[in-house]
Amino acid sequence: MKGDRVEIVIDAGDSSRTYDVVATKAGRRVEIANRRGGVVEVSEVTRSGTAVRTARFMSSRVLALVEHPADGQPDDEE
Repeated sequence: MKGDRVEIVIDAGDSSRTYDVVATKAGRRVEIANRRGGVVEVSEVTRSGTAVRTARFMSSRVLALVEHPADGQPDDEE
């Protein structure tokens, strides 16, 4: 759903970095998958299941994955 967001916090050695993956258009959603080889994949996906944008992180470096669901309001009421 438009507005869904996943915040990824990564250990960058001496500090941490934060990345966001956001569902930018109506009908898109954000999915999280753990892949072989210790990789976490966060993707913005269309209704048909096609990945539009994908971010991949080494799971050993991921400190936190925070899901922020959309508020549930229809797009025309914003």
